[in-house]
Amino acid sequence: MPTICVCVEPFFGKISLAEKARKVAALGFRAFEFWSCEGGPERDLGALAAAGTETGLVLNDFGVSARGVALVNAGDREKYLEGLRRTIQVAKEMNCRKLLTTTGNAIEGRLREDQHQAIVGTLKAAAPIAAAEGITVLLEPLNSLVDHRGYYLDSGHEGAQIIEEVGSAAVRLLWDIYHMQIMHGNVLADIKRYLPLIGHFHSAGVPGRHELNVGELNYSNILADIKAWGYEGCFGLEYWPVGDDHVASLAETRRLTAAAGWE
Repeated sequence: MPTICVCVEPFFGKISLAEKARKVAALGFRAFEFWSCEGGPERDLGALAAAGTETGLVLNDFGVSARGVALVNAGDREKYLEGLRRTIQVAKEMNCRKLLTTTGNAIEGRLREDQHQAIVGTLKAAAPIAAAEGITVLLEPLNSLVDHRGYYLDSGHEGAQIIEEVGSAAVRLLWDIYHMQIMHGNVLADIKRYLPLIGHFHSAGVPGRHELNVGELNYSNILADIKAWGYEGCFGLEYWPVGDDHVASLAETRRLTAAAGWE
Protein backbone atom coordinates (compact mmCIF):
# COMPACT_ATOMS: atom_id res chain seq x y z
CA MET A 1 0.00 0.00 0.00
CA PRO A 2 1.35 3.49 -0.83
CA THR A 3 2.63 5.11 2.36
CA ILE A 4 3.70 8.58 3.42
CA CYS A 5 7.29 8.68 4.68
CA VAL A 6 8.77 11.57 6.69
CA CYS A 7 12.37 12.61 6.14
CA VAL A 8 13.10 13.60 9.73
CA GLU A 9 16.19 15.72 9.02
CA PRO A 10 14.45 19.12 8.55
CA PHE A 11 12.11 18.69 11.53
CA PHE A 12 12.22 19.28 15.31
CA GLY A 13 15.57 21.02 15.56
CA LYS A 14 18.73 19.60 17.15
CA ILE A 15 17.48 16.46 18.81
CA SER A 16 18.45 12.86 18.11
CA LEU A 17 17.15 10.91 15.14
CA ALA A 18 15.54 8.51 17.62
CA GLU A 19 13.58 11.34 19.26
CA LYS A 20 12.55 12.65 15.85
CA ALA A 21 11.34 9.21 14.83
CA ARG A 22 9.21 8.94 17.97
CA LYS A 23 7.61 12.32 17.24
CA VAL A 24 6.80 11.22 13.69
CA ALA A 25 5.27 7.97 14.95
CA ALA A 26 3.18 9.87 17.52
CA LEU A 27 1.63 11.85 14.65
CA GLY A 28 0.45 8.61 13.04
CA PHE A 29 3.01 8.27 10.24
CA ARG A 30 4.16 4.74 9.45
CA ALA A 31 7.55 5.30 7.75
CA PHE A 32 10.56 7.60 7.95
CA GLU A 33 13.94 8.25 6.37
CA PHE A 34 17.11 10.22 7.05
CA TRP A 35 20.15 11.35 5.10
CA SER A 36 23.23 9.66 6.52
CA CYS A 37 24.21 7.15 9.19
CA GLU A 38 27.51 9.01 9.72
CA GLY A 39 27.84 11.77 12.28
CA GLY A 40 27.68 12.54 15.98
CA PRO A 41 25.81 11.01 18.93
CA GLU A 42 22.49 12.33 17.61
CA ARG A 43 22.82 9.57 14.99
CA ASP A 44 22.92 6.73 17.48
CA LEU A 45 21.68 3.92 15.26
CA GLY A 46 21.09 1.57 18.17
CA ALA A 47 18.74 4.09 19.77
CA LEU A 48 17.12 4.71 16.39
CA ALA A 49 16.53 0.99 15.83
CA ALA A 50 15.01 0.72 19.31
CA ALA A 51 12.69 3.64 18.56
CA GLY A 52 11.57 1.92 15.38
CA THR A 53 10.88 -1.33 17.23
CA GLU A 54 8.95 0.45 19.99
CA THR A 55 6.78 2.50 17.64
CA GLY A 56 6.43 0.15 14.66
CA LEU A 57 7.84 2.88 12.43
CA VAL A 58 9.49 1.54 9.26
CA LEU A 59 12.83 2.92 8.04
CA ASN A 60 12.37 3.32 4.28
CA ASP A 61 15.81 4.60 3.27
CA PHE A 62 18.97 6.52 4.08
CA GLY A 63 22.06 7.54 2.14
CA VAL A 64 24.98 5.47 0.91
CA SER A 65 28.03 6.40 3.01
CA ALA A 66 30.87 7.24 0.62
CA ARG A 67 32.31 10.59 1.61
CA GLY A 68 34.49 12.32 -0.95
CA VAL A 69 33.39 9.82 -3.62
CA ALA A 70 31.40 10.77 -6.73
CA LEU A 71 29.58 8.60 -9.25
CA VAL A 72 30.65 11.00 -12.01
CA ASN A 73 34.27 9.96 -11.46
CA ALA A 74 34.99 6.44 -12.74
CA GLY A 75 38.17 6.47 -10.68
CA ASP A 76 36.06 6.47 -7.51
CA ARG A 77 34.24 3.26 -8.45
CA GLU A 78 35.91 0.85 -6.06
CA LYS A 79 35.68 3.30 -3.15
CA TYR A 80 31.99 3.78 -3.89
CA LEU A 81 31.38 0.02 -3.95
CA GLU A 82 33.24 -0.35 -0.65
CA GLY A 83 31.03 2.34 0.86
CA LEU A 84 27.94 0.67 -0.55
CA ARG A 85 28.88 -2.68 0.98
CA ARG A 86 29.41 -1.05 4.40
CA THR A 87 26.13 0.81 4.19
CA ILE A 88 24.23 -2.32 3.14
CA GLN A 89 25.38 -4.04 6.33
CA VAL A 90 24.07 -1.13 8.39
CA ALA A 91 20.82 -1.17 6.41
CA LYS A 92 20.32 -4.87 7.10
CA GLU A 93 20.82 -4.28 10.82
CA MET A 94 18.19 -1.51 10.62
CA ASN A 95 15.79 -3.66 8.57
CA CYS A 96 15.99 -1.07 5.77
CA ARG A 97 15.76 -2.10 2.12
CA LYS A 98 16.48 1.11 0.19
CA LEU A 99 19.54 3.35 -0.02
CA LEU A 100 19.68 6.83 -1.51
CA THR A 101 22.61 7.88 -3.68
CA THR A 102 23.65 11.05 -5.51
CA THR A 103 26.07 11.66 -8.38
CA GLY A 104 28.24 14.46 -7.05
CA ASN A 105 29.00 17.70 -8.86
CA ALA A 106 29.94 17.84 -12.53
CA ILE A 107 33.69 17.67 -13.12
CA GLU A 108 34.86 20.83 -14.84
CA GLY A 109 36.56 20.20 -18.16
CA ARG A 110 35.33 16.63 -18.50
CA LEU A 111 32.75 15.70 -21.14
CA ARG A 112 29.25 15.11 -19.78
CA GLU A 113 29.06 11.92 -21.79
CA ASP A 114 32.10 10.59 -19.95
CA GLN A 115 30.55 11.47 -16.60
CA HIS A 116 27.23 9.90 -17.65
CA GLN A 117 29.02 6.68 -18.56
CA ALA A 118 30.92 6.72 -15.27
CA ILE A 119 27.61 6.84 -13.38
CA VAL A 120 26.15 4.03 -15.46
CA GLY A 121 29.26 1.90 -15.06
CA THR A 122 29.41 2.26 -11.29
CA LEU A 123 25.69 1.61 -10.84
CA LYS A 124 25.95 -1.45 -13.08
CA ALA A 125 28.68 -2.72 -10.76
CA ALA A 126 26.59 -1.81 -7.70
CA ALA A 127 23.41 -3.50 -8.94
CA PRO A 128 24.37 -7.16 -8.31
CA ILE A 129 25.83 -6.26 -4.91
CA ALA A 130 22.57 -4.61 -3.89
CA ALA A 131 20.37 -7.27 -5.50
CA ALA A 132 22.12 -10.08 -3.65
CA GLU A 133 21.18 -8.43 -0.36
CA GLY A 134 17.63 -7.45 -1.31
CA ILE A 135 18.56 -3.77 -1.42
CA THR A 136 17.36 -1.12 -3.89
CA VAL A 137 19.67 1.81 -4.68
CA LEU A 138 17.80 5.04 -5.36
CA LEU A 139 19.48 7.57 -7.69
CA GLU A 140 18.36 11.14 -7.03
CA PRO A 141 18.41 14.04 -9.52
CA LEU A 142 18.57 17.46 -7.80
CA ASN A 143 17.97 21.01 -8.99
CA SER A 144 21.07 23.00 -9.94
CA LEU A 145 19.31 26.37 -10.17
CA VAL A 146 18.48 27.06 -6.51
CA ASP A 147 19.81 24.51 -4.02
CA HIS A 148 22.61 22.47 -5.61
CA ARG A 149 24.57 24.57 -8.07
CA GLY A 150 27.12 22.49 -9.96
CA TYR A 151 25.38 19.18 -9.29
CA TYR A 152 25.68 16.84 -12.26
CA LEU A 153 22.34 15.03 -12.43
CA ASP A 154 19.83 17.87 -12.58
CA SER A 155 17.43 16.23 -15.06
CA GLY A 156 14.85 13.58 -14.37
CA HIS A 157 15.02 12.66 -18.04
CA GLU A 158 18.71 11.84 -17.86
CA GLY A 159 18.12 10.09 -14.54
CA ALA A 160 15.56 7.82 -16.21
CA GLN A 161 17.98 7.20 -19.08
CA ILE A 162 20.66 6.12 -16.60
CA ILE A 163 18.26 3.72 -14.86
CA GLU A 164 17.30 2.19 -18.20
CA GLU A 165 20.96 1.80 -19.21
CA VAL A 166 21.84 0.15 -15.88
CA GLY A 167 19.00 -2.28 -16.53
CA SER A 168 18.50 -3.67 -13.03
CA ALA A 169 15.47 -3.64 -10.73
CA ALA A 170 17.97 -3.09 -7.88
CA VAL A 171 18.61 0.48 -9.12
CA ARG A 172 15.63 2.82 -9.32
CA LEU A 173 14.99 6.56 -9.54
CA LEU A 174 14.21 8.80 -6.60
CA TRP A 175 11.88 11.41 -8.09
CA ASP A 176 11.98 14.59 -6.01
CA ILE A 177 8.99 16.61 -7.19
CA TYR A 178 10.37 19.84 -5.73
CA HIS A 179 13.68 19.54 -7.59
CA MET A 180 12.12 18.42 -10.87
CA GLN A 181 9.49 21.17 -10.84
CA ILE A 182 12.30 23.71 -10.65
CA MET A 183 14.30 22.06 -13.44
CA HIS A 184 11.66 21.14 -16.03
CA GLY A 185 8.13 21.08 -14.60
CA ASN A 186 5.57 18.98 -16.47
CA VAL A 187 5.13 17.16 -13.18
CA LEU A 188 2.30 14.71 -13.74
CA ALA A 189 3.18 13.76 -17.33
CA ASP A 190 6.80 13.04 -16.38
CA ILE A 191 5.84 11.02 -13.31
CA LYS A 192 3.38 8.94 -15.31
CA ARG A 193 5.99 8.36 -18.03
CA TYR A 194 8.73 7.27 -15.65
CA LEU A 195 6.70 5.62 -12.88
CA PRO A 196 7.95 2.09 -13.73
CA LEU A 197 11.50 3.36 -13.01
CA ILE A 198 10.66 5.24 -9.79
CA GLY A 199 11.37 3.61 -6.43
CA HIS A 200 10.67 6.56 -4.13
CA PHE A 201 9.42 10.16 -4.12
CA HIS A 202 10.44 13.31 -2.26
CA SER A 203 8.25 16.39 -2.03
CA ALA A 204 8.15 20.02 -0.92
CA GLY A 205 6.32 23.18 -1.90
CA VAL A 206 7.69 25.29 -4.77
CA PRO A 207 9.10 27.90 -4.32
CA GLY A 208 10.70 27.86 -0.88
CA ARG A 209 10.83 24.12 -0.11
CA HIS A 210 8.16 24.46 2.56
CA GLU A 211 4.80 22.77 3.22
CA LEU A 212 2.95 21.00 0.42
CA ASN A 213 -0.16 23.16 0.74
CA VAL A 214 1.62 26.37 -0.33
CA GLY A 215 3.18 27.33 -3.66
CA GLU A 216 2.53 26.47 -7.27
CA LEU A 217 2.04 22.69 -7.02
CA ASN A 218 -1.30 21.00 -6.34
CA TYR A 219 -0.13 18.09 -4.21
CA SER A 220 -3.67 16.85 -3.60
CA ASN A 221 -3.98 16.07 -7.31
CA ILE A 222 -0.40 14.80 -7.60
CA LEU A 223 -0.86 12.34 -4.74
CA ALA A 224 -4.24 11.16 -6.00
CA ASP A 225 -2.86 10.52 -9.49
CA ILE A 226 0.25 8.69 -8.31
CA LYS A 227 -1.93 6.37 -6.23
CA ALA A 228 -4.40 5.88 -9.10
CA TRP A 229 -1.53 4.89 -11.40
CA GLY A 230 -0.73 1.96 -9.12
CA TYR A 231 2.37 3.14 -7.27
CA GLU A 232 2.88 0.99 -4.16
CA GLY A 233 5.95 2.55 -2.52
CA CYS A 234 6.63 5.41 -0.13
CA PHE A 235 6.14 9.12 -0.78
CA GLY A 236 8.64 11.18 1.20
CA LEU A 237 7.99 14.52 2.90
CA GLU A 238 11.26 16.45 2.75
CA TYR A 239 10.37 20.06 3.47
CA TRP A 240 11.37 22.83 5.88
CA PRO A 241 8.36 24.12 7.88
CA VAL A 242 7.66 27.84 7.69
CA GLY A 243 6.97 28.24 11.41
CA ASP A 244 8.36 26.84 14.64
CA ASP A 245 5.50 24.41 15.30
CA HIS A 246 6.71 21.39 13.36
CA VAL A 247 4.12 19.09 14.95
CA ALA A 248 1.29 21.28 13.67
CA SER A 249 2.91 21.48 10.22
CA LEU A 250 3.22 17.71 9.89
CA ALA A 251 -0.28 17.17 11.27
CA GLU A 252 -1.72 19.50 8.63
CA THR A 253 0.32 17.77 5.92
CA ARG A 254 -0.95 14.41 7.11
CA ARG A 255 -4.52 15.65 6.70
CA LEU A 256 -3.71 16.68 3.13
CA THR A 257 -2.13 13.33 2.25
CA ALA A 258 -4.91 11.35 3.94
CA ALA A 259 -7.52 13.23 1.93
CA ALA A 260 -5.73 11.99 -1.20
CA GLY A 261 -6.03 8.40 0.05
CA TRP A 262 -2.54 7.83 1.47
CA GLU A 263 -1.70 6.12 4.76
